[in-house]
Amino acid sequence: MTEVKENIKKYIDDNAKLFTGVADEIWENPELSLKEFKSAALYEKVLREGGFAVEKGISGMETAFSGTYGHGKPVIGILGEFDALSGLSQQRACPEHSPIVEGAPGHGCGHNMLGAGSLAAAFAIKNYLETTGREGTVIFFGCPGEEGGAGKAFMARDGVWKKLDAALTWHPEDVNEVASGTNNSSIQILYTFHGKSAHAAGDPEDGRSALDAVELMNTGVQYLREHMTSDCRVHYAILDAGGVSPNVVQDHAKVLYMVRANKVVDSIKLLKRVDKIAGGAAMMTETTYDRLFIDGTAELVPNFVLETALYDNFVENGVPTYTEEELALATEIHKQCPVVPAPGYGAMFDEDIRERAEELSENGTKPMNDFLLPLYHSTAFSAGSTDVGDVSWETPTAQIHVAGFVSGAPGHSWQNVSSGGSTIGYKALLTAGKVLAVTAVDLYEKPEVLAAAKAEFEKRTKSGYVCPIEPDAKPIAL
Repeated sequence: MTEVKENIKKYIDDNAKLFTGVADEIWENPELSLKEFKSAALYEKVLREGGFAVEKGISGMETAFSGTYGHGKPVIGILGEFDALSGLSQQRACPEHSPIVEGAPGHGCGHNMLGAGSLAAAFAIKNYLETTGREGTVIFFGCPGEEGGAGKAFMARDGVWKKLDAALTWHPEDVNEVASGTNNSSIQILYTFHGKSAHAAGDPEDGRSALDAVELMNTGVQYLREHMTSDCRVHYAILDAGGVSPNVVQDHAKVLYMVRANKVVDSIKLLKRVDKIAGGAAMMTETTYDRLFIDGTAELVPNFVLETALYDNFVENGVPTYTEEELALATEIHKQCPVVPAPGYGAMFDEDIRERAEELSENGTKPMNDFLLPLYHSTAFSAGSTDVGDVSWETPTAQIHVAGFVSGAPGHSWQNVSSGGSTIGYKALLTAGKVLAVTAVDLYEKPEVLAAAKAEFEKRTKSGYVCPIEPDAKPIAL
């Protein structure tokens, strides 16, 4: 690495306690999507004290904010997340399922690490701009509601990402790799049916069951499944069944639907069909219904130029290494995880990478995947949704995965909460911060790299961004 990049790595190491301290405090105070009030306040305080200009309440979300430093271009955005998941309370660095508070939230997706690692990158980039005197701007974005709320998509609707020349981010996973490819778009709608209560035995003819409407809607959607393309998914959850007395006709009921397709335009088309089924269910039961838009996300747009820059810097920086104590913890947690013989994205599509992943992971038996997977560029589709997709439609965007979870750890699991609150998680976030920061240096110092990334972005997005967020929708915390 150049001396400048070595200085960035040293800066993050010298200030490691600041960044791991933020990760710890977020881990200890897990908050659900769009309710991350303590987390947002902590980040805003740290950013101000670090010399960033803080903007709060972006796109009408109380917990969305940014911290800006520098002047002029290029403008590089670093994306941070910090929301937790319900029901995943877990003791830190514990090899057994052991909730701190039964039913309470926990960081099963590692966003305590994600935000802190991105913060480390933003601080290191600021230090670089200060010490070199180079023109350029870095913006750390506090993005709420990734697990439900789609904060980045609401920000995309308002054109927030268009002011950036590029955006970089990362995510804790059980592997070290550069992410690529595309995924599902998604839209969530809450349907609330209104009927008329009646005694189910005495005068059932006077009742109009909202729960019947929900059940008929669900049945209608089941028949729709035969007539969707293979990339589509429809999920639902009954949030309110209208009461607990079977002898009373339910006068209200709520069902939350999520529709997914690879392209957001297809999710919108599919949603229109689901809306018609809701209307049909209401007609059949002589009930009425309200439709409330909750959130939506677009599919990812990959950028191979940025992916290559991230990979080259990942190779130079290296992956996390572990102490005997950390490996002992990982070994015990790993015993309670499925064995994944060929980890990583590329292994799903490329035979050579799959064989290499099997070799490096010892067929999934290693407790920590302490290696960097080969670079794999792809436009291939994989299931799952993220609001990073909406960012990628407005500016060149790329991300890495760093092993902060043990090998084979399920997504959204207590195993992730346990390791994400340990020194294994610390090492992941510090590694991520370094790789993102030194890659940003390339974007400041090598205009040809940024120009190539922009040219690729323009080509891939020439069809235009279709925002999944409806025009009059407001962010809602369920």
